[in-house]
Amino acid sequence: MMHNSLVIGTRGSQLALWQAQFVKDQLERLFPDLEVNLKIIKTTGDTIPDRSLVGLGKGVFTKEIENALLAGVIDLAVHSLKDLATELPEGLCIAAIPTREDPRDVLITASGLPLEDLLNGATIGTTSPRRKAQILHIRPDLQVVDIRGNIDTRLRKLHETGLDGIILAAAGINRLRKPEVITQFFDVERMVPAVGQGALAIEAREGDTALETLLEPLNDQKTVAEVTAERSALKSLGGGCQVPIGAYAKHVDDELSLIGVVCHPEGALRIVKSAKAAPNAAEHLGEVVAEKLREGGATGLLTTQGALR
Repeated sequence: MMHNSLVIGTRGSQLALWQAQFVKDQLERLFPDLEVNLKIIKTTGDTIPDRSLVGLGKGVFTKEIENALLAGVIDLAVHSLKDLATELPEGLCIAAIPTREDPRDVLITASGLPLEDLLNGATIGTTSPRRKAQILHIRPDLQVVDIRGNIDTRLRKLHETGLDGIILAAAGINRLRKPEVITQFFDVERMVPAVGQGALAIEAREGDTALETLLEPLNDQKTVAEVTAERSALKSLGGGCQVPIGAYAKHVDDELSLIGVVCHPEGALRIVKSAKAAPNAAEHLGEVVAEKLREGGATGLLTTQGALR
């Protein structure tokens, strides 16, 4: 069945709307006769802006949108890929993954000082267990506190609540055109990014071949291979975004290189492993790195944290 119009489901945050609008603009540019509208859907994560998400399980930013997709209320959904569980609800699929933005994490400090120059005991805001564990591994003296909200809210809290710094994803900062606020970029080997960080996922119902055809020009095969390896490692480890796990893949010459990390939640131990493979073996590459991490001691860490299912 051909589509004359489409409804994109999205969260209502500034960044989520930018992402959905980006996909809308791309589709309308490619198909001038196609009508594309946005529908804002509030997720569980949006209803509790001041509470920690740790312990709430997977899908806090996606479940309600996926339910609307399954019910036919919307035709597709645009997510930050790192919010999507490695196993999607039955009947749904990732139909396209556009070219990834900068995957790195960044530090933004109130003083403009880099991490190395912050005073002993400086306070850093982040809700990410992965960021907390890795920053404490670098600087065990730091105090790490929870901070939630959209990018503007976090930037405001940085200056209003006495924090010395916050850690955010470079991709969101770049998409909202605020690069001037960045104090320092973390190299991906020093602060391994979240799985899929910087990438968007366009989710659709399985079997909608007409929609898949429309979305195909938005699909970037290099990004697909990279995030496939990352998501395979995460799935093999049995973890989610609420445990200190990171993975990042990139193309190096004709190979795909993957680095993975599992950390003690307080940064006392950081296990890092890597491997390379052909891009068409991305899923297997993820499994290989996951096995290396387990052999290096990750199983004990993940079991202790209740991450293994």
